[in-house]
Parts: sequence; structure tokens; C-alpha cells
Amino acid sequence: MKILITGGAGFVGSALAINIKSNYPTYEVICLDNLKRKGSELNLPRLAKAGAVFVHGDIRNKEDFDALPKVDFVIEASAEPSVLAGLDGTPDYLINTNLVGTINCLNYTKKCGASFIFLSTSRIYPIKAIEKLNYEEQETRFALTDNQPVRGVSAKGIAEDFPLDGARSLYGATKLASELMIHEYNEFYGMKTVINRCGVLTGPWQMGKIDQGVMVLWVAKHYWEQKLAYIGYGGSGRQTRDMLHVKDLYKLVDFQIHNIDKVNGEILNVGGGVEVSASLQELTKICQEVTGKTIPITPVTENRAADIPLYVTDNSKVTALTGWKPEISMKQIVQEITDWITENEESLAYVLK
Repeated sequence: MKILITGGAGFVGSALAINIKSNYPTYEVICLDNLKRKGSELNLPRLAKAGAVFVHGDIRNKEDFDALPKVDFVIEASAEPSVLAGLDGTPDYLINTNLVGTINCLNYTKKCGASFIFLSTSRIYPIKAIEKLNYEEQETRFALTDNQPVRGVSAKGIAEDFPLDGARSLYGATKLASELMIHEYNEFYGMKTVINRCGVLTGPWQMGKIDQGVMVLWVAKHYWEQKLAYIGYGGSGRQTRDMLHVKDLYKLVDFQIHNIDKVNGEILNVGGGVEVSASLQELTKICQEVTGKTIPITPVTENRAADIPLYVTDNSKVTALTGWKPEISMKQIVQEITDWITENEESLAYVLK
């Protein structure tokens, strides 16, 4: 088995590569990455140690695919991952990476006669539609109710048939446009594909920032005793997300690689679900318990552009189809991230501190 992982030196790509090589030492895993994201260079020794092959390249450049060998699977894990990307009026890199880059990946996959696994995002769902959902303002979090104005949502979270009308951020739009192209390649070229709409992904080796990787950011700020803010929604810290450990995601991707016919053509919402979710307020409490540190958190009442009050994944479809469900708890995730920072404090400080 030969597998190409685009974005292979990024957080998700490197984690998938290392886990695949650990479980299937005879598989050849090629990691293509342009190393643009700060900290991705720290993954190169980890990839080499695992036996994965790193190729410096950019999915925006069709020519960078021409030098690659034929593979059996392409896992598209490259992206400009920030939901704020392009909102300053400069969307070119975002569009060229997240849409044109995906099309280059699809053409390479077609040339190889390979199968295609796409890591999409929950951000393809429209902002205003999510803002209008019925949710309870509980003491420490916002929580969805079963009584909703639209289909595809319940107290369990948001499902695949949630309406797609409306704006979703430029980032979300590029990912949804990529999904549409994947459908076309599946239908008209007979390419085997699966789309995973991931919620918040997290775990050790994620270089967390305020606009992407919030859980690592939260733990790191506690670790180094720096300041944070509850931004928006009255500054209460009740905005809620589910979190999925990248090792849990790997287990699903592993299933998909070895059972592609079972998931071919499917779109799957993939996240922590209600069971592995937390508000910022609740995440703060867990960070305090694990790190033993309390830091100042400033309330900011004004909402941030493209933010939403809550997102929780309804995993019903993916669980029914594959038997997969997340297993790693919120507290375990925080503990693992804390241990990782402790063990690699010196090398991580310039990225996370």
C-alpha cells in the first residue's frame, strides 16, 4: 500500500502518517507539505523516525505532483485552516490552497487510479443558520435542544442534512466548493471518495493559535501563565465546541482506508459529539485542574467575525455506518497536551508562548 498525505507535516497529516506507519510498517507513506505553518518543521524528525517519506512541495503547484510516484490512496489533509483567513480582503492564498489545491490533488488521484479521503470541516455549515438554532443558556455552556427550526439538528448536535444556504466564512466556502468537486470526480470518473466533515481537531503537536487550535492555545496559556479572553456572547465563556483527539480521527481513517467500498461516496460528520465537548468556561476549569494554574481571563462582550455560539457534531451516521465513535475524553486530551508541552517546552516556546 502506498499512501500520499498532503499537508503531511501539519498537525493532522503528521499524526495520520505516524500512526499508519506504526500500525502498518510495510506501507509506504509520503508526506507532501510546503512547511508554511509555523512549527510544522518540528514534525520532520518525527516523520523520519516513523519511516515516512517527506517531500517538500505545494499543492497549489500541479508540477509538484508530477514528480510523485503512483499511490493507492490520497489523504487530503492540507489546508489554510483559519476560519478568519481572507476576511482581511486577501483571499488568494486561501482559495488557491483550499480549492485549487484540492483540484490538483483530485487530478493526481485520478491519474494514479487511487482512492481519495478528504478532511473537510464543520465550517461548511452557514453561520446565520447556526446562530438561529434553539439552545439553552445553561450555567456553564450553551446546549442545543431537540426543538429546532430546521432539519438536521437536535440535542445530539448537527447532522449531515443541516441546510447549506447562507454564508459560512471564506474558509468554509473553499472547503464546501472542494466537496462539490469531489462529488463530480466520484460520479463521472468513478473515483472512490469519502468526505469527513470534522469538528474541532486537537491533541499533542498541534501548534494552536486563537483562530485555529483553540484547545492547545488554552492549555498553553495556562501552562505559561499568560492572559486569555472570553471573546463574544457577553464574555461569559459559554460558547461550546466538541473536540476530537487526532488519534480518534486516525481510527476512522484507518477503517476508511481498509473499507473504502463501504464508505465510498459518503459525507460523514465526524467530531467529539456531546460526550467530548466543553464550553470555554468548562475548558478553563479542566485546564486549572490539570495544570494546577489559574490565569486572568478578560471578558470581551463583542462577538468576533465569523464566530458561532456553539457547534457539536451528531455522529449518528458515521457510527451506524462504521461502528466508529470517539473514545478519548476531554480531560485526557488536556492531560496529554499538558504532558507534551512539559516534555518539549524549550522547542515549543517559540511557537506557542
